[in-house]
Amino acid sequence: MYHTILIPVENSPADQTILEHIKPLARLTGARFLLLHVANGWVARNFEQLKLAEGEEIQEDRSYLERLAEELRKEGFEVESILAMGEPSTEIVKFAKSHTIDLIAMATHGHRLVADLIHGSTADKVRHLVEIPVLLLKAREYIQR
Repeated sequence: MYHTILIPVENSPADQTILEHIKPLARLTGARFLLLHVANGWVARNFEQLKLAEGEEIQEDRSYLERLAEELRKEGFEVESILAMGEPSTEIVKFAKSHTIDLIAMATHGHRLVADLIHGSTADKVRHLVEIPVLLLKAREYIQR
């Protein structure tokens, strides 16, 4: 059923929320994880066009991904980590469409005031633009249980 699960991570407590929720499913199905973090600061968004050097943000993101992947490997999961740069929803959708993914599992935060209402949230954009199942877990509510 699920062989490859894409998990967009953002280096926040929400990452642990979605991972704790999705690990039992991965164990049941033998799925592997693709951890994707999208660096979206100014350097990351202009990295290719301006041929910039990796800044501190990108180095920290890469280090975080490596640590998270290693923790999951120690638990027995097959994990690949990918660092993308740009606008998160665009990069997540692009990655999902260019790889064989069976499920996207994401934590959401709910509305972040006016910006999400006008522009839409990352999770909302992803779920509308992909043809595969998307599991959305509201981080705040799940943590409080």
